[in-house]
Amino acid sequence: MSIQTRRLLGTSLLLTSLMFGASQALAEVVLHRGNSGEPQTLDQANTSIDIEAFILKDLYEGLTIYDAKGEIVPGAAESWTISDDGTVYTFKIRENAKWSDGSPVTAEDFVYSIQRVQNPETAAKYANILYPIKNAEKANKGEAKLEEIGVKAVDEKTLEVTLERATPFFLELLAHQTALPVSKASVEKNGKDFVKPGVMVSNGAYKLESHVPNDNLVVVKNENHWDAANTQIDKVIFYPIDDQAASVRRFEAKEMDLVYNFSADQINRLKDSYGEQVRVSPSASTYYYVFDTRQEPYSDVRVRQALSMAVDRDFLANEIYSGAQLPTYSLVPDGLGGYEAAKADFAEMSQLDREDKAIELMKEAGYGEGGKPLNIEIRYNTNPNHERVATAVADMWKNTFGATVTMTNLDVASHYAYLQEGGAFNVARAGWVADYADAENFLGLNVSTNTSFNYGKYNNPEFDALMAKSYIEGDADARKKILHDAEVILMRDQPIAPLMSTANLWLVSDRVTGWQDNAANEHLSRFLRVAE
Repeated sequence: MSIQTRRLLGTSLLLTSLMFGASQALAEVVLHRGNSGEPQTLDQANTSIDIEAFILKDLYEGLTIYDAKGEIVPGAAESWTISDDGTVYTFKIRENAKWSDGSPVTAEDFVYSIQRVQNPETAAKYANILYPIKNAEKANKGEAKLEEIGVKAVDEKTLEVTLERATPFFLELLAHQTALPVSKASVEKNGKDFVKPGVMVSNGAYKLESHVPNDNLVVVKNENHWDAANTQIDKVIFYPIDDQAASVRRFEAKEMDLVYNFSADQINRLKDSYGEQVRVSPSASTYYYVFDTRQEPYSDVRVRQALSMAVDRDFLANEIYSGAQLPTYSLVPDGLGGYEAAKADFAEMSQLDREDKAIELMKEAGYGEGGKPLNIEIRYNTNPNHERVATAVADMWKNTFGATVTMTNLDVASHYAYLQEGGAFNVARAGWVADYADAENFLGLNVSTNTSFNYGKYNNPEFDALMAKSYIEGDADARKKILHDAEVILMRDQPIAPLMSTANLWLVSDRVTGWQDNAANEHLSRFLRVAE
């Protein structure tokens, strides 16, 4: 081979190498996320469920965020200071924090967003998350002006937030999707349309490209995000699939990189095939059934107690969830923020003794064998695990009381919308994942004035009074004791029947790196990597 030929060949190889490298560099990195249901909304003021939060937290960034480990770190705010009495927080917003349209993220955007959530006309389902802010609750109830809420723009990049009282978990509240900001300019210009693709202006690592309901939702990298240089995934496609078997099939076919929630009876098979790609991690959450206390017989505490006692929680946790869940007899998960949960008084009884006591209580109430017929409808959101739980509970109630039990299911968005809108029911499946590490987050669901999440419309003035007392108690230990006493009442009255402490079930492709299991179940796409 001549020198000239070698030179030409070398040049050709070099060009081929450069072109290949360029094509690799330009290749779009895409993450395919299974999201187990269609979001009800992309408006942070009206959001309430985790499948919405996964999307919204990719699109928007709060003052604080959860990192890959599930720990609170600075978000849109680069730093903050807290007054000695714990009631005044001063946040310094990043100088390079921008909206996706290139405009600066300002303190006034956060003032506007917080006022918007508390505006009664907004009817925000989660407005109570921000009630620790001074006058927020009063404003939300129409008892104070929005301008009287304790949020102030000191200057363009400095936000001052004043609280009603010291709230140790306040930084966690600010990482909740309800506290995500909106662009004041965009909302004022576009009204309700601000959530639409092509219109939405967001400040997170991603921006909304398209949304085909019940098919897919696509977000793409936001080059104006302050940390865009470290965001490695260019596009994230969310698939709202509530058919768990279909999700698993698509994962096995390598069509999806992440699957949230899969059928628990598949854990062993999937682990045999995919090993560490199957992630089962503890979660600060509770799976429960709620009774509609507005109607008979569920207005009778004896009926509620009996129905709850007759449920064999060990069977549900071990047989249906293959040990991926733990039986529970309290609403608040054990050890949450150092709190000692109050268990139902039948927790230490054997299942046979519980059933005997349950039959006795039901007879006292005049229902079941020898009494009025017991006709029960169980409502649950579409999901094979929930269906199996409902089927098992129905059999338990049939065998124990001779009840006639039917089942109704809706997709997750419709199920929770029905409950939140006050629809009548008998018994309904629900679940709660801690928004912050404090027992109040669970117990507050049952306060009579909580119109969004007190699905069964439980109303006990004694319970309400203790919860109100907990909000003004400054001593941490005394406050925990008050909350414990409130939970004792709740577990006695059984407006809800806690069934299991749940686990987070994920399938994570070996193409994905940067994933870290965490109890907060926070997994921002910007912290992940995908190997092509």
